[in-house]
Amino acid sequence: MPVASVARKTVSLPEFGEPTVMPLVTRATYEARIAALVARGGFDALVVYGDREHAANVAYLCGYDPRFEETLLVIVPGKSPKLLVGNEGWGYAEICDGPYERVLYQTFSLPAQPRDRSQALADILVDCGLKAGQRIGAIGWKPFGPGDAGFGETTLDLPSFIADTLRTLAGDKGAVANAANLLMNPADGLRAINEADQLAAFEFAATYSSQGLRNVLQGIEPGMTELQAARLMGINGLPQCCHPMLSAGRRAAYGLPSPRLEIIKRGDPITMAYGIQGSLNARAGFLVEDAAELPRGIQDYVEKLVAPYFCAVVDWYETVGIGVPGGALWQAVHDRIGAPFFGVSLNPGHLIHIDEWMHSPIFSGSDIRLKSGMAFQVDIIPATGTDYFTTNIEDGIALADEALREEIAARYPEAWHRIEARRAFMTDVLGIRLKPEVLPFSNIPAFLPPFWLSRNSAMAVERR
Repeated sequence: MPVASVARKTVSLPEFGEPTVMPLVTRATYEARIAALVARGGFDALVVYGDREHAANVAYLCGYDPRFEETLLVIVPGKSPKLLVGNEGWGYAEICDGPYERVLYQTFSLPAQPRDRSQALADILVDCGLKAGQRIGAIGWKPFGPGDAGFGETTLDLPSFIADTLRTLAGDKGAVANAANLLMNPADGLRAINEADQLAAFEFAATYSSQGLRNVLQGIEPGMTELQAARLMGINGLPQCCHPMLSAGRRAAYGLPSPRLEIIKRGDPITMAYGIQGSLNARAGFLVEDAAELPRGIQDYVEKLVAPYFCAVVDWYETVGIGVPGGALWQAVHDRIGAPFFGVSLNPGHLIHIDEWMHSPIFSGSDIRLKSGMAFQVDIIPATGTDYFTTNIEDGIALADEALREEIAARYPEAWHRIEARRAFMTDVLGIRLKPEVLPFSNIPAFLPPFWLSRNSAMAVERR
């Protein structure tokens, strides 16, 4: 049943703590993932592309995330997987210790670096087991569908020098097809369902990224520059899934800008986001203590925008669960804030993985049922295009059935303690009724302060 009403209340946000144990995915898990990909069938060989911006599929399968160069993981049933790397990836691929044999392909190296010790790409691929007549599955980072203006399974999002070589090798009697859906399909892609180790790694990442935003909310002051405020995030060197975002004033409405040496003024609209591989958190509001400091025309900011938005977020949290169709989450949000004023146009939530947005089962009419092991980003973004600016909660959660919850609790007790404490805060303090399978990963779980200088006030449910 949808929540009746919400209000801004005095809220004491507990200390949930930071990790002292770093979960890691084992080599055996990577081997199992490659075996599962091969078992999906339909292809004589698979090639998985990666680069610095599109590392997730390769990293999921073998633990190697490209740092400067392109890479190609070549998987042929019955043969050891081969990982093609450039000069600088050669040593790093060794320390990643994935289930592959390294192959030096220097064209993947940066311009002007040596090119004197590797074969041509076609010759390397032949040595890996590719040949004419094969059906080859190519995995980049994006599957294409009916809405992509005629692009389909023959459309590849790989650099042309790789795609052309693959098509030449397959020849007229073979074919090269986009196989990204094997990993990324939101209903049954391999990356849609996560093991306990992977979920624990995502919780680890989300704890740091959410704590970074919490630090800003607790320490930001008028007169700081955007760069000074962003420094409060305590960015610690963990690999990021996107650039850090923080902007105030005129640029804040665009959401995506990185911080500058702009002075943040009292009364400014402000937005921020910080994402580590496996997580992203975001918040938006005004740098004021109360509504009286807002411009005269928007002093009903909480009543007109923030309260209905938070109602939608609460309905989302209380709806999400194992077996729920993705369309039900879309509907719960649009029943509340579907009017044009709110400007909600993107999916209200999506699957999160090593990449910040993997795919989404949450769209109008979606009958894709949510499953245990899925990790989600609560990501409901109003874009009013008015002086009301926006408000925003982006936090990570996972769905876990009883067996998966017991495994996480047994193997990662520190993370489990944080998860239970967050659930208690959301239920007992914010009044959000979570199903047992919903595991919050954020250290600011559903904590939404409209006014950032009112440090201990946030939105909460009013229950009768």
